[in-house]
Amino acid sequence: LPCAVHLNGEYGAKNIYAGVPVIIGKNGVEKVVEINLTKEEQINFDNSIKAVQSLFDAASKIDPELKD
Repeated sequence: LPCAVHLNGEYGAKNIYAGVPVIIGKNGVEKVVEINLTKEEQINFDNSIKAVQSLFDAASKIDPELKD
């Protein structure tokens, strides 16, 4: 199932939440499933991550406690 989860290097993204395929079990997310992306898909994913990071950075300027 696709789910927004904290990424720690998966898909080349680190310390950010993004929607990716996962395996969900009785205790929640058990595993991030890394599928092979085409070059174009990886570029689009990276652009999405950059957009999310930009929004987070802007929100953190408004409320610095978000970084805690």
